[in-house]
Amino acid sequence: MKKTLPTNIFQQPIWVMLFAIIAATAWGWAYPLIKLGFKEFAITQEMTSSKMLFAGIRFTISGLIILTIARTSHRSFNTKNHLGWLYIITFALINTTFHYTFFYIGLSHSEGARAAILNSSGTFILVLLACALFKSDRLTFQKIIGCTIGFSGIIALNIENGTNSNFTFMGDGMIILNALCSAFAGLMTRGLSQRIDIFVGTGYSLAIGGIMLIIPGILFGGTLSVITFNGIIILTLLICISALGFTLYNKLLSCNPVGKVAIFNSLIPIVGALTSCLCLNEPFYWKYLIAALLATTGIYVINRGKK
Repeated sequence: MKKTLPTNIFQQPIWVMLFAIIAATAWGWAYPLIKLGFKEFAITQEMTSSKMLFAGIRFTISGLIILTIARTSHRSFNTKNHLGWLYIITFALINTTFHYTFFYIGLSHSEGARAAILNSSGTFILVLLACALFKSDRLTFQKIIGCTIGFSGIIALNIENGTNSNFTFMGDGMIILNALCSAFAGLMTRGLSQRIDIFVGTGYSLAIGGIMLIIPGILFGGTLSVITFNGIIILTLLICISALGFTLYNKLLSCNPVGKVAIFNSLIPIVGALTSCLCLNEPFYWKYLIAALLATTGIYVINRGKK
């Protein structure tokens, strides 16, 4: 008997793969765009509060766009239990505020290509945590091998190749903390969908998380003292990336096994490394290619044989 496809397009394998790749590709482009944005808005490494303000503006507008679309499409804004708002705010803190505070600080102290590959550690952490917490994500020998291969890409990234290979807390350390926030937020996404429409929840998490970046950014003296046309274009692109990427990714996580979706995020380092080298004129090291290939191999091994 021929197996029928799920009626939900977000559960059909070909569309899951396509949407996950679109989200990963969009996020990969964020690496060079953020660094170019820092340059256009004259935000230096030491201007942490300005980085928070820049990030907060991006995510607040992204969230408001999603919420506006949700309202015009008549989606429900009601939470499904009295603790729904507490969950939404917690999710916003982890998924947006903490996540991107670490990310923007780390990226400003690291090469874009290096940060993109190092950040892929969150993908494999999420796959393993999902196996421990969700019955739909069983820990198999195939997943163990795939995650081991993927993590070896992180090790390859830190093979000595000049002074840039040294681990730094403000660079590599912040990117790793960002990856951990991303992993825990991924685990929380299914819970978010059980408390509120996932489209609305995504909008709230970005808007609330963005506001919680803007407030301390302003209080601690953050400014965008230089505003250029190119800077506005870059900020607009980053807003679109957030709105598109999080909407697709959170919807996929809400109705599929977490590992099946999250593993595609290992494509982010490939896109991020290549675009950073091309757009930022960063030096290309062969270890970037080796690390990216190992991350991609980890994806293939984990998903091999899935229909």
